[in-house]
Amino acid sequence: MITLIATVAMGLESVLSRELKNLGYENLRVDNGKIEFDAELQDICKTNLWLRTAGRIFLKIAEFKATTFDELFEKTKKLHWSDWIGKDDYFPVTKVSSRKSILFSKSDSQAIVNKAVAESLKKSYKVDTLPETGGEFPIRIQIENDMVVLSIDTSGDGLHKRGYRSHMNAAPLRETLAAALILLSRWNPEEDALMDPMCGTGTLLIEAGLIAKNIAPGLKRKFISEYWRALSPEIWEKERSLAREQIKHDVKPRILGSDIDSGVLSIARENIAIAGLDDIFVQTLDMEDSSSRYERGKVITNPPYGERLGDREDAEKLYKKMGKSFRKNFKGWHYYVLTSNEEFETMFGKRCTRKRKLFNGSIRCDFYHYY
Repeated sequence: MITLIATVAMGLESVLSRELKNLGYENLRVDNGKIEFDAELQDICKTNLWLRTAGRIFLKIAEFKATTFDELFEKTKKLHWSDWIGKDDYFPVTKVSSRKSILFSKSDSQAIVNKAVAESLKKSYKVDTLPETGGEFPIRIQIENDMVVLSIDTSGDGLHKRGYRSHMNAAPLRETLAAALILLSRWNPEEDALMDPMCGTGTLLIEAGLIAKNIAPGLKRKFISEYWRALSPEIWEKERSLAREQIKHDVKPRILGSDIDSGVLSIARENIAIAGLDDIFVQTLDMEDSSSRYERGKVITNPPYGERLGDREDAEKLYKKMGKSFRKNFKGWHYYVLTSNEEFETMFGKRCTRKRKLFNGSIRCDFYHYY
């Protein structure tokens, strides 16, 4: 039995919790921005492949109290690092956080933990030097209220990197957040169409397609833990094969997108093709002219926020047009809009049914629901 930690953007803990429960995990320990849970070795592969809203998956090594650097060094050194890290492997301390703790110096904690791990490995392997040329084991240190948590990153690149984005546009919606918006909308692909009338490069549409067809979001990418000796290629291939078997090839979701910018739509089409979701339909169209022949569905969109002063007036004009257009062209549909503009309801022309505070990167936003 091992302990894994899945990180998540603030405000999305309940969405990730639902994902984990659907995958069969129990006894979840939920905290701000992370969920800890018990698992087996193969679950490192499974969770990296399947979790749509998690940022990364960490392997928890230990948790202990430390109020001096000597204590931090000795307790770290006593841990069985050789259970995971080989004598040739690379083990950088890549992330340190400290909050409400005596040990507040991140650089000192980083150096001490790195040295302690090295000393532990030298003792275990009975060597004087460590080449650090093998697999990579990025170590994370979290210190809060004098409690230290040491963990190893199993993902490598963040899990939002699905492997289907061909280009980076100016203001991309992170894939993990896009998936969360769809899951929060409770979209049922068997009953409802889905429309994004400002779809940009298609992230929301693609995440909806992956959900509808039950495609594991990590199937098209590699993970740093694939090169660990503890996780053989056979374990990874078994989990990938199980994921491929669960794809719903016969499902034909009604996913529609439009954007006024034909340039970004060409990128959207490339991304859709890479994701293998050729039944998603996109077209060049002004938001005001977007509509659907389907009687029921969900509009889910992430319009421009107007964060810069010069863009704010344009964004406000857009929100007014959105309200009129949605009520006219999408009668009987539900609308979901992510924006940082606190006056959105006024400009949209209707109070929302409910809203939820979220973060798009560092930008505080609200996700407005209209039923």
